[in-house]
Amino acid sequence: MIKRGFLVGLKTTWTLGKVIFPVTLLVTLLQHTPVLDWVITWIAPIMGWFGLSGDAAIPLVLGNFLNLYAGIGAILTLDLTVKEVFILAVMLSFSHNMIIESTVAAKVGMKIWIIVLVRLGLAFISAFVINLVWNGGSELAKYGLVSGTEEQISGWGSILLNGIEKASFGILQLAIIVIPLMVVVQFLKELKWLDVFSRWMKPVTKALGMKENTSTTLASGILFGLAFGAGVMIQAVKEDNVDKKDLTLAFIFLVSCHAVVEDTLIFVPLGIPVLPLLFIRLITATILTMVVAFIWKRVEQNNRKEIIYGN
Repeated sequence: MIKRGFLVGLKTTWTLGKVIFPVTLLVTLLQHTPVLDWVITWIAPIMGWFGLSGDAAIPLVLGNFLNLYAGIGAILTLDLTVKEVFILAVMLSFSHNMIIESTVAAKVGMKIWIIVLVRLGLAFISAFVINLVWNGGSELAKYGLVSGTEEQISGWGSILLNGIEKASFGILQLAIIVIPLMVVVQFLKELKWLDVFSRWMKPVTKALGMKENTSTTLASGILFGLAFGAGVMIQAVKEDNVDKKDLTLAFIFLVSCHAVVEDTLIFVPLGIPVLPLLFIRLITATILTMVVAFIWKRVEQNNRKEIIYGN
């Protein structure tokens, strides 16, 4: 079982690594070109719609092009109010690491445009609503004992080397997480414990409009995130025969709420309440998935009626 799980983990790391390495390298290089500055300049004027200053465009762009750490690092360098920091945290929790996570999700069979549309839509709608209903938080945010500075790199040789180092570290980090995870999953499968877990998750997946064989895919994404959880998802889709509808519903939930432990605790140094952040993600993901499942079911029923009466 260890050998089989190790080989599956190695194969999965290779599959995802072929995506993560070049994308990480490309985005790292883009940091040292005018591209990100152009994007920031373009979106800065619309920040006021969401109760944010123009500078807030910097963490949003960095968080979406790179990852949450880059977005939070940028926030730490800015003088923002508590309300602005909370709005940015909510937006980044919905929409971050867009290029890598969307590309990896495409490996599982999802349409990239659906992922991007849902994540950006949730980010902007949530920011607009929070700005509309919350009148407080006007005091300046006090950050924790975290430095937002990063070593400056100059020269294209050093920049390229830094990009290769980051991409390589990303693959190593992926392997460290995915390979042991796939070994554990192999044990759980062969000892039939995953069947028990699926039965436990049945009320949850049923409420969300999915079959119980989606439970492994859903749980791995919730705990480990879209990028790292994709390894388990790929295997689950292959071995559990998760159909297209259930996969789409699972990903609609996961693009709204994934890696709930890491992606929640990472905002603690910003000095904002993180439990409301977690609840916003969970409630939004649940409602959105249930609404889409309901609409999908009604469309299927109408199509069946048309076929029956048409004949």
